[in-house]
Amino acid sequence: MSREEVFEKLDQVFQDVFDDESLHVTDETTAADVDGWDSLEHIDLMASVERAFGIRFSMGEITRMKNVGEMADLILEKREQ
Repeated sequence: MSREEVFEKLDQVFQDVFDDESLHVTDETTAADVDGWDSLEHIDLMASVERAFGIRFSMGEITRMKNVGEMADLILEKREQ
Protein backbone atom coordinates (compact mmCIF):
# COMPACT_ATOMS: atom_id res chain seq x y z
CA MET A 1 0.00 0.00 0.00
CA SER A 2 1.40 3.39 -0.97
CA ARG A 3 1.36 6.51 1.19
CA GLU A 4 -1.10 8.05 -1.27
CA GLU A 5 -3.46 5.06 -0.83
CA VAL A 6 -3.18 5.42 2.96
CA PHE A 7 -4.27 9.05 2.70
CA GLU A 8 -7.16 8.17 0.40
CA LYS A 9 -8.41 5.65 2.95
CA LEU A 10 -7.77 8.07 5.84
CA ASP A 11 -9.89 10.69 4.05
CA GLN A 12 -12.75 8.17 3.96
CA VAL A 13 -12.35 7.31 7.64
CA PHE A 14 -12.19 10.95 8.72
CA GLN A 15 -15.20 11.81 6.56
CA ASP A 16 -17.20 8.98 8.14
CA VAL A 17 -16.17 9.70 11.74
CA PHE A 18 -16.70 13.46 11.51
CA ASP A 19 -19.66 13.25 9.11
CA ASP A 20 -18.05 15.72 6.68
CA GLU A 21 -17.60 14.60 3.08
CA SER A 22 -15.56 17.71 2.28
CA LEU A 23 -12.89 16.80 4.85
CA HIS A 24 -9.46 15.96 3.41
CA VAL A 25 -6.44 15.33 5.62
CA THR A 26 -2.78 16.12 4.96
CA ASP A 27 0.52 15.38 6.67
CA GLU A 28 0.10 18.48 8.81
CA THR A 29 -3.56 17.98 9.84
CA THR A 30 -4.04 17.97 13.63
CA ALA A 31 -7.05 17.83 15.94
CA ALA A 32 -7.08 21.64 16.01
CA ASP A 33 -7.80 21.64 12.25
CA VAL A 34 -10.91 19.42 12.38
CA ASP A 35 -14.21 20.57 13.87
CA GLY A 36 -15.38 18.11 16.49
CA TRP A 37 -12.04 16.30 16.94
CA ASP A 38 -12.02 16.17 20.72
CA SER A 39 -10.81 13.49 23.12
CA LEU A 40 -13.99 11.42 22.79
CA GLU A 41 -14.00 11.55 18.99
CA HIS A 42 -10.30 10.66 19.06
CA ILE A 43 -11.17 7.28 20.56
CA ASP A 44 -13.74 6.62 17.83
CA LEU A 45 -11.30 7.83 15.17
CA MET A 46 -8.48 5.55 16.35
CA ALA A 47 -10.82 2.54 16.48
CA SER A 48 -12.10 3.35 12.98
CA VAL A 49 -8.56 3.70 11.61
CA GLU A 50 -7.57 0.38 13.19
CA ARG A 51 -10.58 -1.36 11.61
CA ALA A 52 -10.03 0.25 8.20
CA PHE A 53 -6.39 -0.82 8.02
CA GLY A 54 -6.56 -4.08 9.99
CA ILE A 55 -3.98 -2.90 12.53
CA ARG A 56 -3.75 -2.13 16.25
CA PHE A 57 -2.11 0.90 17.86
CA SER A 58 -0.62 0.75 21.34
CA MET A 59 -1.62 3.47 23.80
CA GLY A 60 1.91 4.87 23.57
CA GLU A 61 1.69 5.09 19.78
CA ILE A 62 -1.65 6.88 19.99
CA THR A 63 -0.38 9.48 22.45
CA ARG A 64 2.84 10.10 20.45
CA MET A 65 1.10 10.91 17.15
CA LYS A 66 1.28 14.67 16.61
CA ASN A 67 -0.45 14.87 13.22
CA VAL A 68 -2.02 12.77 10.47
CA GLY A 69 1.34 12.43 8.69
CA GLU A 70 2.75 10.56 11.69
CA MET A 71 -0.40 8.44 11.73
CA ALA A 72 0.11 7.56 8.05
CA ASP A 73 3.76 6.66 8.66
CA LEU A 74 2.80 4.39 11.55
CA ILE A 75 0.07 2.73 9.48
CA LEU A 76 2.57 1.99 6.70
CA GLU A 77 5.08 0.64 9.23
CA LYS A 78 2.49 -1.66 10.82
CA ARG A 79 1.21 -2.94 7.47
CA GLU A 80 4.75 -3.99 6.52
CA GLN A 81 5.15 -6.13 9.65
